[in-house]
Amino acid sequence: MRIVKQNRFKNLSELHKERTEAMVKASRVTTHRRVKEFGYSCRIPLVKALLNHRQHQRHLTWTKEKNNWNVAQWSKVLFSDESEFWISFGNQGHRVWRKGGEAHSPRSLKSSVKFPQSVMIWGAMSSAGVGPLCFLKTKVTAPVYQEILEHFMLPSADQLFEDADFIFQQDLAPAHTARSTKSWLNDHGVGQKEPLPSMEYMYRK
Repeated sequence: MRIVKQNRFKNLSELHKERTEAMVKASRVTTHRRVKEFGYSCRIPLVKALLNHRQHQRHLTWTKEKNNWNVAQWSKVLFSDESEFWISFGNQGHRVWRKGGEAHSPRSLKSSVKFPQSVMIWGAMSSAGVGPLCFLKTKVTAPVYQEILEHFMLPSADQLFEDADFIFQQDLAPAHTARSTKSWLNDHGVGQKEPLPSMEYMYRK
């Protein structure tokens, strides 16, 4: 357990080698069984972006403000974002030893520093379901983002909320906060609701 706790990202061969060097006679199977007996399973680690102190504080403030929201309030939110998905085959990277409930533990997270073959996708979701996906072939500039809003965000809202009001949620990416994007949102009846740490807009039909 000392070896696992010092470095969660060591594979079974490395654990067995270090254990053998410590004069413990045991097979790889026994080493694996002992690790599992202490509640650890070998999993693909989640990837979490590194945040500075200011970003941590902004996220904490936003979380505290939303702490008492009820189901009805959250059901009005249309969450949206662009995400990069790796499509390189056979390259899942290192695995990590962790217990149940430790997926988001700092010791179990892996930082991403390289850019393998990937695809960028924009999507939106709410408690009512998900909207259509937009596969992006170019960098997300303000004009590109406004095209996404026109052809994917508004149809998603129509599909998920019909004639009801909703809150449009996006982050602080440059294309999202550009002056032209804010003008587009205002021109289409979407008023800014709250800017920290992401952008929320109340859309009234």
